[in-house]
Amino acid sequence: MEIKNNDKCMNELANLIDLFHNPMLTNEQKDLYKKYFHLLVQENDLYNLTAITQPEKIASHHLEDSLAILSFLDLKTIHGFVDVGSGAGFPGIPIKIYAPDVPMVLIEVSTKKIAFLEKVVYELNLKNVLIYPHDWRTFLRKTKFDGTVFLSRASLHPKELLRMFQPNSFYQNALLVYYASDKWRPTKEEENYIDKRVTYMIENKIRTFVFFKNSKKEI
Repeated sequence: MEIKNNDKCMNELANLIDLFHNPMLTNEQKDLYKKYFHLLVQENDLYNLTAITQPEKIASHHLEDSLAILSFLDLKTIHGFVDVGSGAGFPGIPIKIYAPDVPMVLIEVSTKKIAFLEKVVYELNLKNVLIYPHDWRTFLRKTKFDGTVFLSRASLHPKELLRMFQPNSFYQNALLVYYASDKWRPTKEEENYIDKRVTYMIENKIRTFVFFKNSKKEI
C-alpha cells in the first residue's frame, strides 16, 4: 500500500516520536526511531512492509505497542531476545534500539523483508543483531542461541509456538511472550503453559501479553 505525502508523514511521525512519553529514551534513541520509521515509510511499496499508513497509527501500533512489553520485563535478567516472525522488525528493532546491549535474533523467512531488515540494521548501525532466514521449526531444530525471551506479535499461532517447550528443544526453559488482543482465548493445551496474562492499552484498546512457560520442566 502506498503511503501518500511521505514528507508530511515523516514530519508528523518525527513530532509524535519527540512527544513519545518515556523518560528513559535518549535523544539519540529518538533519532534512531525516526530514521527507522523513515526507512519504513520510504521503502513500504518496495518491500510490502505495513498496511498501517497513518503517522499516529504507525507511532502507536508499531512503536508504542512494541515497547509496551518492557514495562513487564527486567532487562537486567535477559540474556537475549528472539523475535519470531519479525516482518518489518516489530517488536525486535524498537526493543533493540531501547536496549542496545541485549542481543537480538530476528526470525524472518520473506526475502523482501529480510532485505529490509538488513538495510535497517546497517543504516542504524545496530550491533549484535542476527537475522535468521529460515522457518520456526528449523530454528528450533538447528540453533542454540542464548535467547531467554521469545517475542511473537501474532506472527504464528500459539500452538505452533509452543513447540519450543518440547523435551528435546534447546529453548524449553525460555519465556515466550505472545502479543494478543483482549478477545484471544487459549485452547486447553495452551492454557497449561500460561504463566500469567497482563493487559495494556494502545489507543484506548485493551491488549494482552500472554506469558508462556514450560509447565513440565523439572524444578
